[in-house]
Amino acid sequence: MAEFKKIAFLGIGLMGAPMVRRLLQGGFPVTVWNRTHDKAVALDQDGACVASTPADAVEGVDIVVTMLSDGPAVADVLFSQGVAKSMKAGSVLVDMSSIKPGEARDHAEKLTASGLKHVDAPVSGGTRGAEDGTLAIMAGGDADVIEALMDVFSPLGRVKRVGPSGAGQLSKLANQAIVAINIGGVAEALLLASAGGADPAGVRDALKGGFADSAILEQHGKRMLDRNFTPGGEIRTQIKDLNNILEEAAALGLALPLVSAMRDIFEFVRDDLDGGHLDHSAALLALEAKSPPHKVARGRPGG
Repeated sequence: MAEFKKIAFLGIGLMGAPMVRRLLQGGFPVTVWNRTHDKAVALDQDGACVASTPADAVEGVDIVVTMLSDGPAVADVLFSQGVAKSMKAGSVLVDMSSIKPGEARDHAEKLTASGLKHVDAPVSGGTRGAEDGTLAIMAGGDADVIEALMDVFSPLGRVKRVGPSGAGQLSKLANQAIVAINIGGVAEALLLASAGGADPAGVRDALKGGFADSAILEQHGKRMLDRNFTPGGEIRTQIKDLNNILEEAAALGLALPLVSAMRDIFEFVRDDLDGGHLDHSAALLALEAKSPPHKVARGRPGG
C-alpha cells in the first residue's frame, strides 16, 4: 500500500514541485531536498518533510526519486554527496531526470554493485502533465522492479517499460526529437499562414482532427498565438536534450538532419535573442527574426 512506501525526492524545479504534490496527495510520505533550499521549503506547507542534505533525505526511505538538470548533476548527488552510500540495502533509485543513456547505464551498474536497484524513468508532458498527473513515464530497468513501483507512478501518470537500464533515456530522446521537430513545424506553419493573410488561430482550429493535429499544435500552437513563452519546458533544456540525441546518433552512425536543424534554431533563440529561459515554443521567434521585417509585421501569429 502507498502509505508504507517512504519516498525521497531530490530536485524541486518546474517539474519536481508538482510531482511531489501529486505523490503527497496519493498518500506517500515524501522527504524533499533541493540545491536551492527555499524551493524545497515551499513544499513544507503541502506536507513534505524538508532535508538539509541529499544524504539526509534518503535515510531510511524505500524509493529515491531524482529530478535533476543533467547526468553530471545526478552523478554528483548520487556518488559525491553521499546518496548511494546512505540508501538502505534493496531500496530503489528512480531517476526521472533527462540524461544520456550511457550515463543511466553507468549509474545502474554502480548502484547494483552496491546492493541497490535502479530505474531510469524520464517523463514527457511538461508542467501541465506534472500538475494533472498525466505524464508519460518511460521506464528502463528490471521488469519486476518497475512492476513493484506501479502504485508510486500512478499519481504521476502512465508508465511503460521500454527495455533495460538506459532504454528509458533512449525513449526520452526519441520523444524530444519528435517534440522539437513538431514545434518547428507548427511555428513555420502558423507564420506561413499569417504572413499570407490567413487567420492563424482559424488555421490552427481548422487543422484539428486532421493528420496535422497533435498535442504540440494544441498546446504550443496556442502559446505561439498568445505569445506566451513562460516556460513549461525551457529552450536551454531542449538544447541539452537535442545535443544528447545528436551525440547518441553519432555513436550509432546515424544522421539526424531535422534534429540538427532544430538544435540550431533553439541555439539562435538562446544566443542571439537571449531566450534560453523561454518556453521551447519560442522557436517561433527565431523564424520571425530570420524573415523580412515587413513580412513579420504582417505575419506574426498573435501579433
